[in-house]
Amino acid sequence: MEQETILVVDDNREIVFSVSELLRYENYRVVQAYNGMEALEVLEREKVDLILLDVMMPGLNGLSALMKLRERWKIPVIILSAKTEESDKVSGLMMGADDYISKPFQAAELIARVRAQLRRYHVWGSQAPEENQDLLVNGTLVLDKKQRIAVVDGRDVRLTAKEYGILLLLMEHPGQVFPAEQIYERVWNEEADYAVENTVMVHIRHIREKIEIDAKNPRYVKVVWGIGYKMERYD
Repeated sequence: MEQETILVVDDNREIVFSVSELLRYENYRVVQAYNGMEALEVLEREKVDLILLDVMMPGLNGLSALMKLRERWKIPVIILSAKTEESDKVSGLMMGADDYISKPFQAAELIARVRAQLRRYHVWGSQAPEENQDLLVNGTLVLDKKQRIAVVDGRDVRLTAKEYGILLLLMEHPGQVFPAEQIYERVWNEEADYAVENTVMVHIRHIREKIEIDAKNPRYVKVVWGIGYKMERYD
C-alpha cells in the first residue's frame, strides 16, 4: 500500500520536526512547510493526503492559506492552534478545516485525529460522509446507520441495540437536550416511570466509555444538569 503523505505546516521548526518524526514512526510520508505560502507551493508539486496547519505564522497565516487552498483542493485539514486562540478554531472550521487540535497536544490524540480524517477521506472516497444518508457525522464521530456501528477517531466501536438507539437519537438532533424520560420512551418504546433515569444514565455512561477519549471529560455526549443529555455539535 502506498504511503499516505502528510504536510506539516508551522513556523516553529521544533514543532515541525517533532510532529514529523512522530508521523514517520507511524509510517506516514511527511513533507514540511514553515508558512502558508510555502504550504501552497508544496501542494503545487506534491500529492498530499492531509494537512496539519498552524494558525499563527508570519507572512501568509494559516487561515489565509486555508481559504486559498480550499479554492482548489479538498484535502482534509486539521488546524493546530493554541488554547488561547478559540476564535481561530471557530474561524478555521467555518473556512473549511475538518478538525482542530489544541497545543500542546498528546501524541496519541494527534495520531487518532490524523487516522480519523484519512479514513474519512480515503475509505469513503470522493463522496463526503455528510452527503451519504447512511452516515451521521459530528467532528471525528461517525454513526453508520447501515452497519449500526460508530466510528470515532478512526476506530470502529460496537454498540448494543439500546446504546445505538440513544446515540442515533442524539446525533440526529445535535445540540438538542433530551430528558432521560424522553430518551427512554423513544429508544425503549415504553412509557417512562420513576426508575428510567438511572437506566438511561447507565447506558449513557457505557456510550461515553466507548466513544470518548476521556469518559469523565466527554467531548460529545454532555449532561445538562437538571434537564437531560445532548450531543455537542462539531461542524
